[in-house]
Amino acid sequence: MGNELLTEAALSPKLTHLEALAARYAKPDFMIAPGGHVQTIATGHYTVTGLSRHLRLGEFVAHRSPTGVHLGEVVRVEPDLAYVCPIEPGEPIGIHDTVIRKGAFRIAPSDSWCGRTISSLCEPIDGNGPIVEGLKRRSISNTAPPSMTRQRVEKGFKTGVRAIDIFSPLCLGQRLGIFAGSGVGKSTLLSMLARAAAFDKVVIALVGERGREVREFIEDTLGADMQKSVVVVATSDESPMLRKMAPLTAITIAEHFRDQGDNVLLIVDSVTRFAHAIREVATASGEPPIARGYPASVFTELPRLLERAGPGPEGTGTITAIISILVDGDNHNDPIADSTRGILDGHLVLQRSLADEGRYPPIDPLASISRLARKAWTPDQEKLVSRLKALVHRYEETRDLRLIGGYRQGADPDLDMAVKQVPIIYDVLKQSPGDPPSPDSFADLAGALKAAAGIGNQPNVRR
Repeated sequence: MGNELLTEAALSPKLTHLEALAARYAKPDFMIAPGGHVQTIATGHYTVTGLSRHLRLGEFVAHRSPTGVHLGEVVRVEPDLAYVCPIEPGEPIGIHDTVIRKGAFRIAPSDSWCGRTISSLCEPIDGNGPIVEGLKRRSISNTAPPSMTRQRVEKGFKTGVRAIDIFSPLCLGQRLGIFAGSGVGKSTLLSMLARAAAFDKVVIALVGERGREVREFIEDTLGADMQKSVVVVATSDESPMLRKMAPLTAITIAEHFRDQGDNVLLIVDSVTRFAHAIREVATASGEPPIARGYPASVFTELPRLLERAGPGPEGTGTITAIISILVDGDNHNDPIADSTRGILDGHLVLQRSLADEGRYPPIDPLASISRLARKAWTPDQEKLVSRLKALVHRYEETRDLRLIGGYRQGADPDLDMAVKQVPIIYDVLKQSPGDPPSPDSFADLAGALKAAAGIGNQPNVRR
């Protein structure tokens, strides 16, 4: 015979080596990652050659530098060039550094995350040790559930904030925007809403916030409620990529709890800074602006984020989203405010003039609206609120007339009632973060009106 057969002893080591290789490559998380190299470096982004045919928009890559491995997101792909925005600020990047494809960024939320404060990358920042990952990994760029599979929004709940529960009541699964200029009280109102007892879990995204306010919000505002909360933080000094990722990470965590049947409260403060982060990233990649400096991708990403909140598919829970919108220069018709207003299920308008008067929360009851209020009011309450709004409108439109002495009591019965009752209504609506939540806002209003009138024949406004 020309060829000698290998003995079993000679073959055994080779088989063992092949089995080890097969076991290694058979691991489900093993992927032969194609590599490329850094070609050019600019402020806010760098370009990579050799990876274009393997990459998709929104995927992550890992950049290897002398200080370690750093993540970046693909924001633009050309035939021979890919544009990458680094995730971490100040990342050291050098020409010809190796770049490896990582794929979509995924997280594995777990119930054990409640009570924790994490970064946009799901790394713990509260000093309480590592977090335990769950069994299911989710992409932070998920899509919303199909519209025809979603539950209907039916059930109202009490926030404990009288100005909201009376004039703009909310329902589980609703998406509400809080519109205000800087320093008017958005974050304070959000802290009051975070204490609502109607929710099983609370997920909070602090986007572009002052670093000193994070501990104050967690320790002073949430307090004991932190045990059912997860806080995702990306402060103002962090990179635009981390500020862009914070709401996406937060809503992915909220979807995990929703799919378990929980009613989740999602708070994002603020979606305007999320839009600013998208604008920074898009501008760095060369995308042209189309509306007051905002590129088109901003108006694509906003509905993708906000539509993921709301009622889940049948058999799951809900995500009630309360989103703050910072209106530039108190202009409530700037592009971000105008775009989000059309997506959300209602909006609260905070007026600087009311804050200047010392009325907190400075919610304008005439400019604010909840599109699902009728599902939360009883028929009697709906009629009463309509009457209250008419009185407030009458009181406000005659303010100048009364200031110059043009009001004469008895000439207009409706105005007489407005002058007598609207200041009482305003006093009832005043509430500070230190006040306990109101268990029955309509009862509080009825009691105040009866006490001021000194009689017991005021209309019944109890729930």
